[in-house]
Amino acid sequence: MRLISASIAMLLLTPVAATAAEQPGHNNHMNHNAMSQRAPAETAIATGTVKKINLESGMMVIAHDPVESLGWPSMTMSFKASPDLMQDLKEGDVIEFEFTSSGMHSTIISKDKM
Repeated sequence: MRLISASIAMLLLTPVAATAAEQPGHNNHMNHNAMSQRAPAETAIATGTVKKINLESGMMVIAHDPVESLGWPSMTMSFKASPDLMQDLKEGDVIEFEFTSSGMHSTIISKDKM
C-alpha cells in the first residue's frame, strides 16, 4: 500500500516540477548576465568649487553644495568630464554644473562658470 501511495504522489508532483522549470524567468537567479549591475543614471544640477583638474584621466574634483534632488549633502568628490569641459577651468573656479550619477559613477555633462 505504501508503494502505491508513493507512486501516486510522484505521478501527481512530476507535472508541477516540469511546469515550473519550463516557465521563463525561473532559474534566472543563476544567470547574472540577465541582471543589471548598475542603477539607472539620474541627472542633477549642483554648484561647487573646482579643487583639482586632471585632463589626462578625464577627472576633476569638486567641492559641491548639497544636491537636494539626489538627497546628497555638501561634499568633495570626483567627477568624470570631457577635456572640452575642463579646458577653460582652473582650480578655485566656482561653477554650476549638470551631471549624471549612477551608483558611484558621476559624469559632468555641462557647466557654467559663475
